[in-house]
Amino acid sequence: MNTVHIRPATPADAPAMLAIYAPYVEQTTVSSEYEAPSLEEFCTRIRQVTAKLPWLACEIDGKIAGYGYASPHRTRAAYQWSVETSIYVAPEFHRRGIASALYEALFELLRMQGYYNIFVGITSPNERSMKFHKSMGFIISGAYQNSMYKFGQWRDVLWMGKQLRAHDSAPQPTVPFPALRDSAVCTRALEQASARVRCDV
Repeated sequence: MNTVHIRPATPADAPAMLAIYAPYVEQTTVSSEYEAPSLEEFCTRIRQVTAKLPWLACEIDGKIAGYGYASPHRTRAAYQWSVETSIYVAPEFHRRGIASALYEALFELLRMQGYYNIFVGITSPNERSMKFHKSMGFIISGAYQNSMYKFGQWRDVLWMGKQLRAHDSAPQPTVPFPALRDSAVCTRALEQASARVRCDV
């Protein structure tokens, strides 16, 4: 029986997560980076994100199988209730529901924090990612045409969005993730998400 544990990531997880991320940079257009970051840079990213937002790791039998995190959508004040999300899963752990479990955990934690909107940029064409995000409740918001150049080709970036809560009142300040990280409601959300990962694959 596999043991699945979705939990907050730490810089100690950086080598395993970077090993998952680097092939996405070097071999695909999923990432807009040309070169994989150094371990030091990756650790810095984790620290910067987790000062305010969740970065989660999915661990199966002690091995990091995937991870996901939220980052600011834009830096100016009026955008502070919107985030972007990224999910990466190791190829050997595909089709176990890890990405959807990580998303469900992020949705719940971001709602607790007081965020309203999630956006994701998908390099086109990527029908698989579009279909997956639609299944998670995202809708097409628009596209940045010919905005990305990688592997000798200009590419469109399709944007999809998901509403986390109704836009029916003025928003309150968001709660930093460290204030929720050790709470019972956070633990429960992560346990529920862990239970969604399929172990019989």
